[in-house]
Amino acid sequence: MARAGLAGRVITMADEQGAEARTVEQLLGSTLESVDSAEETVLREAQELGFDEDDLHKIGMSVRECMVNAVVHGNRYNARKKVRLTVSRAADRLIVVIADEGEGFDFNALPDPLANENLLRHSGRGLLLIQAFMDEFQIRAREPKGTEVKMVKYMAKSS
Repeated sequence: MARAGLAGRVITMADEQGAEARTVEQLLGSTLESVDSAEETVLREAQELGFDEDDLHKIGMSVRECMVNAVVHGNRYNARKKVRLTVSRAADRLIVVIADEGEGFDFNALPDPLANENLLRHSGRGLLLIQAFMDEFQIRAREPKGTEVKMVKYMAKSS
């Protein structure tokens, strides 16, 4: 945790049914090493929760895409700006929140990555991937600055 993270804490509690609920919080630097650190942290929590290999891949890709957006586009590698990672685990879901301290952007003004003129572009598909891979996706502006993305992945119901 100390390698790429500036600070971190773990909160463990039991929910109403007695199942362990756990939250991990990290404050990360605006570096590509932080992308790796965030992915490792989230995948460790997802694995302990019992997600299968396919879901772990989807979760990992989503976290990488979101962290790269926060570091590169949000904070623009600014060493004074941080990325906050919060991973919460409940019996049936994993909740990941990634927040940067950048200038923010208008989510609705982004070009459609599936439009013909954008198909050959090298970037612009990250948010589309996240929406396809995660069960819930929310994006909002933070006050006074920044963007916060919330991603939720539910455990598959066992038959």
